[in-house]
Amino acid sequence: MPGPLDGVKVVACSIAQAGTVPYSLMADLGAEVVKIEVPGVGDGSRRTAAESDWPSSYFETNNRGVKSLTLNLKSERGRAILKDLVSHADVFGQNFRPGAAEKNGFGYDDLKSVNPKLVYVSLSGYGPAGPHADLPATDAMAQGLGGITEVFSMPGMPATTGIASVADETCAMITFGAIMTGLYCAKTTGVGQRIDTSLLGGQIRLMGWTLTNAMWRDEPPITGRARITGSKRHAGISATFEDADGKPLVFQLASPKWADAMRAVGFFDELERSGFADLGVIHGPEDERARFFAKLDELFATGSRDDWVAKLRGADIVAAPVNTMLEAARDPDVVANGYVTEVDYPDFDKTLRVHGAPWRFSETPPEIGRAPSLGEHNGEILGALGFDEADIEGLKNDGVI
Repeated sequence: MPGPLDGVKVVACSIAQAGTVPYSLMADLGAEVVKIEVPGVGDGSRRTAAESDWPSSYFETNNRGVKSLTLNLKSERGRAILKDLVSHADVFGQNFRPGAAEKNGFGYDDLKSVNPKLVYVSLSGYGPAGPHADLPATDAMAQGLGGITEVFSMPGMPATTGIASVADETCAMITFGAIMTGLYCAKTTGVGQRIDTSLLGGQIRLMGWTLTNAMWRDEPPITGRARITGSKRHAGISATFEDADGKPLVFQLASPKWADAMRAVGFFDELERSGFADLGVIHGPEDERARFFAKLDELFATGSRDDWVAKLRGADIVAAPVNTMLEAARDPDVVANGYVTEVDYPDFDKTLRVHGAPWRFSETPPEIGRAPSLGEHNGEILGALGFDEADIEGLKNDGVI
């Protein structure tokens, strides 16, 4: 069966991670995505994380399943071809700096005039309004400005942004959802619209109720080695501890489950003698909280991670090993659900592990593709627009493609 987005056509003038992942996800689900690239140069991320005998892991991850068309959008004929493509498309996406698309003749009003049903998606760093709307942006900038860095900080340690591209990927997922909503609206009403998303906006949403709680109380969250929520009366905690071999585990629970969890691992009596029978102590003074964690560190270091996790799960407590990134890629639940899969790269004589699909469709399963070579689909796409071989060769010689 074709994918659930079979028949949806996308034209994307997008680069980097946040700007490309939404359309790669759509390609996984069967949409035809035409990626516009600069002739002879292409998306700069083709050269990011590239090895001498491997493809670029960055470009492959973010652009799989799409088609590459080289097009010089600074030329009049290049812009005319773009508008021809857009006239037959459902979605157009770009992540140029605010105002750049309008300046170059493919802003929302320009493309809406050729396709009133078009869902026009613009992704920026800070959002389309505000004092810094025209500044460039990166994942680290959004993590820092959006508050996520504080949430994962340790008291007394320098604040750092995360290694994983949290802002890029969050923005990509939000953009993907926004596109699906815009498509539904266009299909049911016949009216297209412009949708704006941003790296910063994605980080603000990602903090969810933790941000709401901080705003309502006008107090920063308790940061450090554990996620502490709620109040002294009804506390919540998610924390990691190491076993006798230094292997970490994590569990998360709220006050009503505290005694059950600690009895399951045999710690409750010792904790009660130490004054930690009530989880609300974690909302007390810092020195008391430090003593609480030191005692749990001591107790978890007396056994094995697998045993602790099994006992906690047996008491219906949410618990798991803390995987490294490579361990996560081999986790049995990850593998069983196809969240990581394998793709053949015959031109590199390799079979490589890649992201699978984060969803499962019973009737229209996703299909994982490869990223295209630069201009790989020039002939196919332009041929469908009515250009013959001589026309295409002429466009190439004139620097249009």
